[in-house]
Amino acid sequence: MFNEESIRLGFFFGVLIIIAIWELLSPRRKLATSKPVRWASNLGIVFIDTALVKLIFPVMAINVAFVAQENSWGLLNNIALPYWVEVAMGVLILDCIIYLQHLMFHAVPLLWRLHMMHHADLDYDVTTGLRFHPIEIIISMVIKMASVAALGASPVTVVLFEIVLNATAMFNHGNIKLPLGLDAVLRLLVVTPDMHRVHHSVTIRETNSNFGFNFPWWDRLFGTYRAQPAAGHEGMTIGLAQFRDPGKNNLFGMLVLPFTGKTGSYSINTWGKDPDILKRKK
Repeated sequence: MFNEESIRLGFFFGVLIIIAIWELLSPRRKLATSKPVRWASNLGIVFIDTALVKLIFPVMAINVAFVAQENSWGLLNNIALPYWVEVAMGVLILDCIIYLQHLMFHAVPLLWRLHMMHHADLDYDVTTGLRFHPIEIIISMVIKMASVAALGASPVTVVLFEIVLNATAMFNHGNIKLPLGLDAVLRLLVVTPDMHRVHHSVTIRETNSNFGFNFPWWDRLFGTYRAQPAAGHEGMTIGLAQFRDPGKNNLFGMLVLPFTGKTGSYSINTWGKDPDILKRKK
């Protein structure tokens, strides 16, 4: 049995450092708020999330994968496929589930209350991709473990998926500049920073688009893809209209935001009132 946690942590810190340096050398946008304060708060949330998950969950997704494999649980443990096909299918299906989960957190008002903490960041950089409310992380863990069991994903598939998910989440939240031609090619295969940044626009119709984290195909398939922000990447405003006070975007403010903050009109149930989205759905 391989040391899954050491592998994941190695990739996590490696990618975090690479993207952080890239942001310093070639930033896409000027930051509007204090970077040290934001980083302290956003990384503080990561510490709380990690501690809470270890406290609440006696097993992790990879342990579920081993149990499912031993007991022949799930789809992939009951069909004969070449191993590489099984791993590729597992990663692809788990990624689609994450897309649908993300969509759900925008559609269900109670879940949006939790998820809006992620969107309330007034700037957009690598730490934004790590900024999720602890209760959202707990719900995500339950969904992930249930998905692994139902799918019958192998331990290797789970580790590979989690590495890719963490790496791409930090990459596509990076405040990094890519040549436009390279971005156009890359976003055919992976969600790029310019593609996902649209999702963090203060404009509602842009917030409710580009839900993918790893692969860009689900947004195109389900009609939620938007190529560029209307105001351009330098001109767009990041965040949510109802949260514009940097002083409340500290660690405590982030933790209490779902219980004290206004939800605004960002829930997907407002799509029916948006003629632009209606056109895209036809």
